Amino acid sequence: MSLPRASIVPTGRAALLVAAAAPVAVLVAATAPGAWVAAPIIALALVLLVLLDAQLAGRAVLAELTTQPDAEVGEESWLTARAAFAGGRRRAVAMALATDARLLDGGRGEVVLAPGADDTGAWAGRLAYRPSRRGTGEVERLWLRWTGPLGLGARQLVRPLGQPVRVWPNLAAVRSPALQAFLRNAEFGLIARRMRGEGSVFEALAEFEPGMDKRRIDWKSSARHMHLYAKEMEAERNNQIVFAFDCGQAMCEPVGGLPRIDRAVSAALTTAYVALKAGDKAALFGFAARPELFTPFVTDARQFRRLQQAAAGPDYHAQEPNFTLALATLAGRLLRRSLVVVFSDFTDPTSAELMIESIGRLTSRHLVLFVTMADEELDSIATAEPAGMQELAMAVSADALLRQRALVLSRLRQLGVDVIEAPHELIGTRLLDAYLAIKRKGAIG
Repeated sequence: MSLPRASIVPTGRAALLVAAAAPVAVLVAATAPGAWVAAPIIALALVLLVLLDAQLAGRAVLAELTTQPDAEVGEESWLTARAAFAGGRRRAVAMALATDARLLDGGRGEVVLAPGADDTGAWAGRLAYRPSRRGTGEVERLWLRWTGPLGLGARQLVRPLGQPVRVWPNLAAVRSPALQAFLRNAEFGLIARRMRGEGSVFEALAEFEPGMDKRRIDWKSSARHMHLYAKEMEAERNNQIVFAFDCGQAMCEPVGGLPRIDRAVSAALTTAYVALKAGDKAALFGFAARPELFTPFVTDARQFRRLQQAAAGPDYHAQEPNFTLALATLAGRLLRRSLVVVFSDFTDPTSAELMIESIGRLTSRHLVLFVTMADEELDSIATAEPAGMQELAMAVSADALLRQRALVLSRLRQLGVDVIEAPHELIGTRLLDAYLAIKRKGAIG
């Protein structure tokens, strides 16, 4: 593909040189009016020097940007820039990029290129970035700029790109060594044995040993064999787990640099992966003003990719969620008792009241787990030492909001809802622990 024609532009160094020459021209005009012709001659000489330096920079024969087609939200990815030239000598080469705002902060970025070590003589550079939102972003165009050996003149070309980058939910926790070691242990039965004794499905009889729960003793079998035997129970399998995401305004606000909804999706996918490995079913449900996503139940860990693809779908909405419609729709589609994990947040008592009523109706048939992220900003404002009246007023307001938040969570617990409130970096771990505890007790079936 042929490159667009490059234009010649002065550099910052040339602008400084012009600025330095201006007082000299004024001084000459003031002290020797007859020598005024020197000023335009100097200006013309500078222009010619800029043009000559730009010509000495050579001609670009290659300007390309290599993107990774897939990236994960919040995880580091790379854009690789390359440029090659015919003839000339270059002082510096740089490439500016225009992208979707979800890829680069402000939709702008710059890569400084350096001469390559290979024989091609190409210049190359890499730009690290962390996508801030899910969805498909696009690298729209690039600007390649290279300066001549004097650094006074530069040549610049603009090339449209239109290269898409798919930003997926973050699966770093799924790939973590700790979780993989946990799942490898499960393959050898260690987790299965750990879950015995507290489930609801009979597994086997075992000799009673000191430390076992006496309520597990099978008195009829013990009397028959004249020896104490205890029942070993196994955690239920084939349970249905639905991860319901509030995609409304509160969940789109950033926490730790990423929207709350993206952190919720990552935590949900981690727990869903473990649930599939444990023999349960998992589905995703997303809603804002109306339900937007309800996937079929995935029954095998080999189909986990389907959940990841579906989790990339829920959009970001600057609107209040309709809990009444969403949870009523979800309840109508669930034909058997399930574990429903609701990820949400609330900002005012009115919306919280509607949320409590809707979740309360859901608990009559299903086991509900409510997950929310601790508001660290409110905590910091409420606990900071006030330096003046304004800071004191802010601390009082923040404390009142935190009290309202604690009241809402308390009311949910009174309805029988299990509540997880934790900092964003601990949400995934807390959710996984809660799921394993529920599974050991056999509370879903």
